[in-house]
Amino acid sequence: MKYYLIAGEASGDLHASRLMQALKNQDAEARFRFYGGDQMQAVGGTLVKHYRELAYMGFVPVLLHLPTILRNMKQCKADITAWRPDVVILIDYPGFNLDIAKYVKANGICPVYYYISPKIWAWKEYRIKNIKRDVDELFSILPFEVEFFEKKHHYPIHYVGNPTADEVREFLSVHGSPASEAAEPGAETTAHSERPIIALLCGSRRQEIKDNLPAMLHVTDKYADQYQVIIAGAPGMEPDYYQQFMKGHRAEIAFGQTYHLLSKAHAALVTSGTATLETALFGVPQVVCYETPLPRLIGWLRKKILKVKYISLVNLVADREVVRELVANSFTLENIDNELQKVLAGSARQRMLDGYQEVWQRLGKENAPENAARLMIRIHSRG
Repeated sequence: MKYYLIAGEASGDLHASRLMQALKNQDAEARFRFYGGDQMQAVGGTLVKHYRELAYMGFVPVLLHLPTILRNMKQCKADITAWRPDVVILIDYPGFNLDIAKYVKANGICPVYYYISPKIWAWKEYRIKNIKRDVDELFSILPFEVEFFEKKHHYPIHYVGNPTADEVREFLSVHGSPASEAAEPGAETTAHSERPIIALLCGSRRQEIKDNLPAMLHVTDKYADQYQVIIAGAPGMEPDYYQQFMKGHRAEIAFGQTYHLLSKAHAALVTSGTATLETALFGVPQVVCYETPLPRLIGWLRKKILKVKYISLVNLVADREVVRELVANSFTLENIDNELQKVLAGSARQRMLDGYQEVWQRLGKENAPENAARLMIRIHSRG
């Protein structure tokens, strides 16, 4: 089969690459063409455009780059039409991908599968109409999405397991478990052999890094005598971009070593996203930090617009507050410092570690990419 995949950011590149490998394992004739990144390219196929040319977030950056975004969409549609794939597989990135789905469906090119569904349960719930109209099969990696799509909107989906849990489990099986007792229940533990680490995971996009890293560095300066402060460099982000924020601060940066870093970290400051779930699955107590412009206004709008109580995947999966979220008007240096102190030691730290075990249990042990690949091939063969 000919598979056309579209991933618009680093996490999508990782998950798509794992799905591609699973498809190759089960389909000897698999051929790939894609918008994505280095990890997808390593699996094989043709990289049409790198996600670095696609990843714009926030109203102003999107507005400034609108001609580029529209040009990328036009090129993608033309490329799909010319290649005539057997299926288009979309990975998250809804602003771009739902437009592509509409085009593919309207022109009867091929079925559209969505792997890692758009988070319309958080906001823009109206997009369910587009999904019902343009997406043939939706493959979810978050267990709570089943109730949202199937019970609330009567749109059947496939929960295939969680690829982040698969990736962390695989890493731990190879490299050994982290020191925290909140690693997957039953896992053995190992002791740290060096000064404890505070990890900073400040996002994968320029705007996220610019908004969150300065405050994280400012707060952790006072801990630099007792802890190593290490930034997890985002894939595809040049080191020089971080250096402008690191001047005058006692922190190091590590690229391509996020899982190694989390396996050794004692605590973390994390910008919301997949990183919050990764941090939890490694058993690292964390504070979720997400700075926004106009914090008071955004804090008010969050209550009015967001359809969910939480922004971190950890709390959403657990369906309760396991980790503290400092967002918009609660994002202050004082609050970050106070919450960090709580997770470095004491009862709050242990409660969080206990909550992480709930998250492991809710995600289950399905191998998400293998499960999704098997379902995709079976559904397509039925025609």
